[in-house]
Amino acid sequence: MEIFGLSLETFYLYALIISGSLIILYVLFGDMLEGAGEALGILHPVLILAFITFMSASGYLFELLTSLNSLLIMAISAGIALGLDTLLNVFVLIPLSSAEESLAYSEDSLRGRVATVLISIPEDGYGEILIESYSGRISKPAACFHNGVIKEGEKVLVVDIKGGVLYVVPENRIGIDKGELK
Repeated sequence: MEIFGLSLETFYLYALIISGSLIILYVLFGDMLEGAGEALGILHPVLILAFITFMSASGYLFELLTSLNSLLIMAISAGIALGLDTLLNVFVLIPLSSAEESLAYSEDSLRGRVATVLISIPEDGYGEILIESYSGRISKPAACFHNGVIKEGEKVLVVDIKGGVLYVVPENRIGIDKGELK
């Protein structure tokens, strides 16, 4: 059987080389095409290229090593490619996409967190605090909520965020009185 004037074996080999090269290019330059994956939904470019690669690799091997009918080889190769593509999506791509999101944080998520003062916070000035979490450490500029002095090493509570600066209160001055901080 021939496709585009090429034997099926040669066609599978060319498809394998081209799709493998495109996967390498996508890995290197995929950030520029990130929106394409979201626009296509489940038909992510990685899945399409992986399907073509798996199908052409198994088709090439079956054509080379067996004497089965070419249509049967194409059907078997498509089934193998679909199975491997499904496994790739379920066990690699979906966990990677959710893991990336879990490491991100927003400034609003820092409100209410306890931190340690790295650089003392002077009265009416700025210092630096360190917030530790499961995903790592975050160092941010900070100012005292009540314009007081907070020394290095003290534990503080983040109560507000304005313009990228975290406003904190020393942990030993935290008390609830009619819903306000003391």
